[in-house]
Amino acid sequence: MKLPSLVDEKATAESMIAFKSMWNKLVHTMSRKKSGHKGPLPPRSGLGATRIRVPDGDLVTAGTLVTQVVFSQHHRHPSDDESAIAERFAAGEVVLRNGTILTPEDLVAPGEDVFFYKRPASEKPVPYEIETVFEDDDIMVVNKPPFLATMPRAAHITETVTVRMRRSTGNEELTPAHRLDRMTSGLLLLTKRREVRGAYQQLFATRQVHKVYEAIAPLRDIVAPTQWAHHITKTHGEIAAKLSDEAPNSFTNLQLIEPVDASQFAMHGEDGPLGRYILEPITGKTHQLRIQMLDAGAPILGDPVYPTVKAFDDEDFAVPMRLASVELRFDDPLSGRPRLFRALGHSTLALPD
Repeated sequence: MKLPSLVDEKATAESMIAFKSMWNKLVHTMSRKKSGHKGPLPPRSGLGATRIRVPDGDLVTAGTLVTQVVFSQHHRHPSDDESAIAERFAAGEVVLRNGTILTPEDLVAPGEDVFFYKRPASEKPVPYEIETVFEDDDIMVVNKPPFLATMPRAAHITETVTVRMRRSTGNEELTPAHRLDRMTSGLLLLTKRREVRGAYQQLFATRQVHKVYEAIAPLRDIVAPTQWAHHITKTHGEIAAKLSDEAPNSFTNLQLIEPVDASQFAMHGEDGPLGRYILEPITGKTHQLRIQMLDAGAPILGDPVYPTVKAFDDEDFAVPMRLASVELRFDDPLSGRPRLFRALGHSTLALPD
């Protein structure tokens, strides 16, 4: 089976413009929230298949579609070439949502979903292990280390909790019920079976989970307990969130501030006393705790974004961000009984009762 030539597809300025337009539409489609429907290709080696929705316009061959998507990745494995694409088709691993196997010459119409497996690029291994805090038949609660993303995205595919835990347990249905930032440590709940996934994800989505975080930052003369209220906005494509004078949409209870031994955080090069801040987010805006700590004059140690955005390749695994999820509390959506999970933060001090 002959694949469409990339040279032919990109030979003219007109075709390049059309290609970029098509790719922009594809990226938009790929970034949408996943539906609850089971895909036609099962997860493999911890990774689910990629879904591409054919954008509006003319019919396109499956070979052209997959080739354009693969070669347009920002983080593509060097060996993911035309030969690798041909192998996918030969193995019957390019399919429609109903399971129909496609050949490179098959035409696919706008609005159709095409599924295939991507080949992840090499990643720098994160030198931290994932600790299992609790496990039963339905859920697993882990202590996520810093620098490890929750789910595959962009440059972080295999160095994620999802992929690592699926590979180590052999359970391809293991799925996070919520998300922690890549730089944030602490408690993360995963569901073990597809049948219970929605119930736990809904619990987090509707803010029925009480969460507590510990942050290590310069010790400031801030009254606690108190509540912080801000209006936080984050523009797609920009790394840092921003504060504005609009009506507050982000609320956090600052429960406690107490001094900590600064010597254990000497690698951050911070002069002056340090404290641990116990934070209870009421809302869940992106980077909420991080930007609120900055606004309070106490930026979190090791934060690569606030107050200054650091280059992607300018991170040191020995100097993590000192923000950790240390408590999850909720009523179980299946049994109704109360659940409480706790972990130590970077201070290694227990939460007060």
